Amino acid sequence: MTESFIASAAHLRRFLGSPAGGASVLLLASLAGLVLANSPWALGYTALITTPMKLSFLGTHGPENMDAWVSDGLMTLFFLVVILEIKKETVSGHLSSLRRVALPLIGALGGMIVPALTYLLVTCGHPEATRGWAIPVATDAAFTLPIILALGKHVSPGARAWLMALAIFDDVLGILVIALFYGSALYWPALVAVGIVTAALIGANRAGIRTLWSYATAGILLWIALLESGLHPTLAGVITGLCLPATTSGKGVGPVTPLDKTGSALAPFVTWVVLPLFGFMNVGVSLVGVHPDRTLEAVPLGIMLGLIVGKPVGVFGATLLSTRLKITTLPAETPMGMLFGLSLLCGIGFTISLFIANLAFSGSDLVTLAKMGIFAGSVLSALMGWFWLRFLPQHDRPSSR
Repeated sequence: MTESFIASAAHLRRFLGSPAGGASVLLLASLAGLVLANSPWALGYTALITTPMKLSFLGTHGPENMDAWVSDGLMTLFFLVVILEIKKETVSGHLSSLRRVALPLIGALGGMIVPALTYLLVTCGHPEATRGWAIPVATDAAFTLPIILALGKHVSPGARAWLMALAIFDDVLGILVIALFYGSALYWPALVAVGIVTAALIGANRAGIRTLWSYATAGILLWIALLESGLHPTLAGVITGLCLPATTSGKGVGPVTPLDKTGSALAPFVTWVVLPLFGFMNVGVSLVGVHPDRTLEAVPLGIMLGLIVGKPVGVFGATLLSTRLKITTLPAETPMGMLFGLSLLCGIGFTISLFIANLAFSGSDLVTLAKMGIFAGSVLSALMGWFWLRFLPQHDRPSSR
C-alpha cells in the first residue's frame, strides 16, 4: 500500500513538472470556463470574472475587474517568462549564434505574414472583421511542446529545439503586434515616463546591479506608466525581461543568474496559476444562439484558414527558401518531411490568439466567433501535425543511434 502510494506520488510529481502537465491544466481550466458559461451557473460565472477590482491610484486606465487584472496584469508575467526563455537561449542555448537564431526567426516571420494575409483575404469586404488580422499569427508553445515530446523519436532533438525557438519568436512577435496595433490613443507624458524607466533598467544592467528587487520595482513602475501610455501594459514584461542580467557578475555567465532566479521563481506560477486563470476567464463564452454553420462566416473561417493553411505555408515556405538561398541550414537529422509536420503544429494558436481576439473585438459579438475559429483551427492543426509526424515514412524519420 505504502509503495503504491509512493509510486503514485512520484508519477504525479513528474506529471506536474512536465510540459504536458501544464498544458493539461490549461486545457481543463479553459474547458471549465466554457462549460460554466453555457450552464445554469452562467450568471455566477459572469459575476465572478467581472468582480470589481479597480484601484483608484492606477487612474482611469487601470484594470477594473478580475478578468482585466488577469489579462493586463498577470499576463505580464507570462510575457516576462517568455522573454527570459528566449534571452537564456540566445546567451547560452540553441540560439547562441546568429546562424542558429536566423532559421527559427525567418520561419516565425513567414508564419506571421502569410496567416495575416490569409485572414485579410478571407475577410476582405468586412471592415469590422479586418481588425482581427493578427489573431492567427502566433504559435502556442504551451501546447506544441507536449505534443512533440509525446512524439519522442519521431522528432529529432534539433527539430525540437527549432520548433520551440520558433514558437518563442512567434510569441515575441505577437507581443510586439499587441503593443503596436492594439493599444489605445497614445499619451505622450506617460510615454516619456516609460522611456525614463526603461533607460533606468538598461542603466542598472550596464552598471552591474544584480539585486532582483531593483528590477521588480522598476518593472512595476513601468507597468503603471504603460497603463496610461496607450501601449499595452504587458509590454512591461518584455522590457523588464530584456533588461534582466544574464550574468552573476560582469564576467561570463554564472550558474545562478538573476535571469535564472526570476525564471525559476515565476515559471511554476505562470504555468499553474496565470495561464489556467487566463484560459478559464477568456474561453468562457456563451454559445447560446451560435450555430455550427457560423464557423463558415468571415472571422472564424479566416482564423481557421490562417492557422491550418497560412501557418504551415508561411513557416515551411520561409524556412525552405532560407535554406535554398544558403542563408541558414536545417537542424541535424531533420528532413524536409519532418519540417513540414512541425510547420503544421505551428497552427496551434491558443493563448496569444485568444489574447489578441479579446483586444481586437472587445465589446463585439465577433469575439465569440473568433474564439470558435481559434479552437477549430488549433485542434485541426494539432491533429494534422501529430498524424503527419507519427506516421511519417521511415526514410523521413531521424535515424536512430
